[in-house]
Amino acid sequence: MRKTVIIIAFIMLALPMQGQQISAYAIAGAITSQVEGDELKGFAHWGLHGGVGAVVYLDDIDRWMMTVETDYSCRGIYNKKHNTENYYNIDLDLHYVDIPLTFFFRDPYGGLRIGLGAVYSRLVSQPHGTIEYHPTYFVPDSTDMKFLKNDLAGALEIRFDIWKGLQFSSRLQFSLIPIKKDWHFQSGDETWSNDCFNTSLTFRLLWEFGYNDKPSSHYKYKRRRR
Repeated sequence: MRKTVIIIAFIMLALPMQGQQISAYAIAGAITSQVEGDELKGFAHWGLHGGVGAVVYLDDIDRWMMTVETDYSCRGIYNKKHNTENYYNIDLDLHYVDIPLTFFFRDPYGGLRIGLGAVYSRLVSQPHGTIEYHPTYFVPDSTDMKFLKNDLAGALEIRFDIWKGLQFSSRLQFSLIPIKKDWHFQSGDETWSNDCFNTSLTFRLLWEFGYNDKPSSHYKYKRRRR
């Protein structure tokens, strides 16, 4: 946690602050995820998501902004398809602390914000999951279920205002580096291995403090005056 605070402080101090406005926000929501390479399909794993963030407005009409956050995300693998061909059953949670850095452009007419960014994630906890096999189908190697601690991901995010300081956000995040290397599978005499990557989609509610002081609260007035 100390390293996280230092990283966020460094990013904020590295910005030229003159003429810019900063406000904080709280985050609560849910996350659905899958692990590419586990031979399972679909975003079947659901978990909690929440955190805090800061937004830096980069102009005086809220058209460009940058955000940095510290989030908790419960990703993982989940499958409970008994007696389904070519599937195994698994329930595995991966608890991450995420530090996303995102740059947004705001649609001046509809108010939708579209952002691109990068996310550093640290795996802080991996409880022992459950795994069951169908003996006649392919079998993953469960002798080493440890995932790598670090993850670096790209992210695409959209945001829009709901009411005053309340906003909705959805972020699609995909790993750029493996979170597990060479996970082995076997089906009869055939064996193969996959590198694994996180892919997740979050649905979030944000409450931005000091909403009435943000540049976009006066945006329509400035557009009319021009």
